[in-house]
Amino acid sequence: MMNLETGFHHNFDPQEQRLTQLSDKIKRLPGPILVLGASGFVGANLLKHLIPQRDDAFGTFFHTPAWRLEGLPSVQLIQADLLSEASLEDLLNKIKPRVIFNCLSYGAYSFEAETDRIYQTNFTLTEKILRKLEPSQVRAFVHAGSSSEYGEKASAPAEDEAPLPNSDYSVSKLASAQLLEYYGKKKGLPCANLRLYSVFGPLEDSSRLIPNLVKAGAEGKYPPLVEPEVSRDFVYVDDVCEAFLDTALWLSRPELLARERFGESFNIGTGKPTTIKDAAKTAKKVFEISTDPLFQTMKNRSWDLKGWYANPEKAGKVLGWKAATAFEEGLRLTARWYEGLKDKDAYVRSSKRTPSPSKASLSAIVACYKDGQAIPLMHQRLTAVLRRLNLDYEIIFVNDNSPDDSETVIAEISSRDPKTLGISHSRNFGSQSAFRSGLEMATKEASVLLDGDLQDPPELIESFVTKWREGYDVIYGRRVKRQAPLLMQWAYKLFYRLFEYFSYLPIPRDAGDFSLIDRRVVQAILQFPERDLFLRGIRAYVGFKQTGVDYVRPERLFGKTTNNLFKNLNWAKKGIFSYSYTPLSMLTFLGTILFFLGLSLGVYQLVFRFLFPEQTPKGMTTLLISILVFGSINLFGLAILGEYIAKIFEEVKQRPHFVRRSIIKNGNIRSVVETPKL
Repeated sequence: MMNLETGFHHNFDPQEQRLTQLSDKIKRLPGPILVLGASGFVGANLLKHLIPQRDDAFGTFFHTPAWRLEGLPSVQLIQADLLSEASLEDLLNKIKPRVIFNCLSYGAYSFEAETDRIYQTNFTLTEKILRKLEPSQVRAFVHAGSSSEYGEKASAPAEDEAPLPNSDYSVSKLASAQLLEYYGKKKGLPCANLRLYSVFGPLEDSSRLIPNLVKAGAEGKYPPLVEPEVSRDFVYVDDVCEAFLDTALWLSRPELLARERFGESFNIGTGKPTTIKDAAKTAKKVFEISTDPLFQTMKNRSWDLKGWYANPEKAGKVLGWKAATAFEEGLRLTARWYEGLKDKDAYVRSSKRTPSPSKASLSAIVACYKDGQAIPLMHQRLTAVLRRLNLDYEIIFVNDNSPDDSETVIAEISSRDPKTLGISHSRNFGSQSAFRSGLEMATKEASVLLDGDLQDPPELIESFVTKWREGYDVIYGRRVKRQAPLLMQWAYKLFYRLFEYFSYLPIPRDAGDFSLIDRRVVQAILQFPERDLFLRGIRAYVGFKQTGVDYVRPERLFGKTTNNLFKNLNWAKKGIFSYSYTPLSMLTFLGTILFFLGLSLGVYQLVFRFLFPEQTPKGMTTLLISILVFGSINLFGLAILGEYIAKIFEEVKQRPHFVRRSIIKNGNIRSVVETPKL
């Protein structure tokens, strides 16, 4: 039998009763409800219970495809990079949640070993979220903690027992628990930490023990197993979802409890240790396996412990929660779910352990100034290219305080396309700052920089991506020809050759900002603190593996160019004075030559006057010409020195690269005042 509300198969009356109880509790929750990390195992199960009952329940995800969320209404799913302050604030301001279930986590699997990411996700992000919550507005914040917080003290520990952390994951989750205790007890935030034990059931990652038991059991055999006496406290996922609901209801009714209990932790487990030997025995019964299991065919993990089980007494007394699904029943329910899958191979491939396709996501960053007419066409062409490449993508339009309707146009597009967002600056900071602003917001594996006037053809991205997948880190567009007056073509060619000749590092000829930059190169570029940006120079400076793709640069499609002779001269000065000491070297050389020339002429004049006094030139002409020549040279030298000193002055002031006025997402223009991190 299939339950239409949850999508799970079941045949057991107790399970029917449990689902009815869950439904009743969901209806009593204050809303809106927000599930952070809804693409994860626990978060997805929780959201699948919530959505059929509540149209004000929303879930977040980061990566696509989010296979656990397939079939759920897209209007209740929000793609967001919560590590971005702007995205996080935008999410909370838009939803204004009364109940938050925080299921964000990283490091629970042995192959999730990036230490920085463990702390960033489990602790730093939790701190950012809590800091933005107002106790008067949030009725309940329920955090998915972990039994790993106890570390070595794994045998039925009480919540107030001093833990012994034994991994970075353990430390990060314990730190979050203590942070919640601080926010609950000292700031009055209605929050709680649920220390989850070994949750299992539908949608669990296919690399875990129970899914492997189910997959192998369906074929009448056992998977590789670790030491038989290693134990776990296996708790069925529906019971865990009920624990989240019970906690939220408990927190949202402060009259039922003493407020000093805000921020406390609760053990969520059955209280019964199940050894690997016990699990194999149950699987033998459920799947009627004829062979015997072979233990120790798989290496124990560093944190595998004997006697790892919960003491759920506090959860029972305070929350009124108790695990109701026996291990055998949960195993049968999971097996029924697995049997109902249309594509079992796809489920196996979905494991986090399975490396995701590399170089499969792209951020397109479009700098816009007076490009209101071109933006819709740019979006159309970009979308067509990125979809054709089958990439996970986002399009970021950076409105550099354009005087036209660019902001409104971007908002209208973002209301139709959730993959499109916009940034508006408080004034015109220039294209270089616009690109940097977009790079700071980008979340994908690489970024493509384009001008919004369609002079950078989006179709060239296909060639960029081909080179990127061949192993290049930076692929720049090389303008072999441009549709412009002949004089301008010659002027651009001359500039790039002079720039290359003068520069102290190799600068690609005829290469503008139009380029694809791998994420690790982007991260390197964002470390540069300089204010007077010249991105194509920085791009060359960071190195990595680079190549160019030839193209013909067309004329601006709409309106007139925003460049002129004065701006082009400023571009030339910016490039040369940022990446060349040649002007100073030329002054040194010229000064040396003139010094010896002047000395030689002085000696010649003195000798000539004594030997041929009647023939020595008289009058002021020679003197005036000499003063004029040397004076002009001095002024020229001072001007060059002034340019370098002005650049030093600009950097010393340490003004921000830009100021964001608003963020545009899902059709909404949200006012902000944001400056880049200095």
